[in-house]
Amino acid sequence: MHTRRAGATGLLVECADGAEVEAWRAELWRRREQGELAAAEIVPGARTVLLDGLTDPEQTAGLLAGWAPPPAAGTTAGPLVEIIVRYDGVDLAAVAEGWSVPVSEAVERISGTELRVAFCGFAPGFAYMTGLPWPVPRLATPRPRVPAGSVALAGEYAGIYPTASPGGWRLVGSTDAVLFDIERDPPALLAPGTRVRLVSE
Repeated sequence: MHTRRAGATGLLVECADGAEVEAWRAELWRRREQGELAAAEIVPGARTVLLDGLTDPEQTAGLLAGWAPPPAAGTTAGPLVEIIVRYDGVDLAAVAEGWSVPVSEAVERISGTELRVAFCGFAPGFAYMTGLPWPVPRLATPRPRVPAGSVALAGEYAGIYPTASPGGWRLVGSTDAVLFDIERDPPALLAPGTRVRLVSE
């Protein structure tokens, strides 16, 4: 783990991989809840965790140097959210072919795996979920428009498009779940650390 300044009140924690990110995210959230860390924002990414709103980033960096978070596998499990999915995506057959399994088994693999939200980004409510051990290549050419509610895979991640937007992920299904609603508290259905199951309709 390494740290570096990010603006006047920020500190960026650089990690080796997603597992270390999750370990630090959980540890930093825990210490903030216990009053040991005063950070307005703790934002995980693919290989980083951003702390913002710090009064003294250098002092915080010194504190982090003395902390040793437990492995991600030892962190407290987040809440479980089950999302009903219609496995009707236009790329589902191609994903199954890439995995060398029938379409029915591809659906079982996805729906039977408990995923975890690693971080959020790209669009409000878009969660990058990990847990599928079978990587999926992105499309060579992104689609100009992916419908809202599309369930998709790319690389090591699964995700659901909260709104219609361009995208290069493989579409395996669709859902009516509302991923982001400004009138809801919190607005995003999925937050880092949340466990997710993409249950077949």
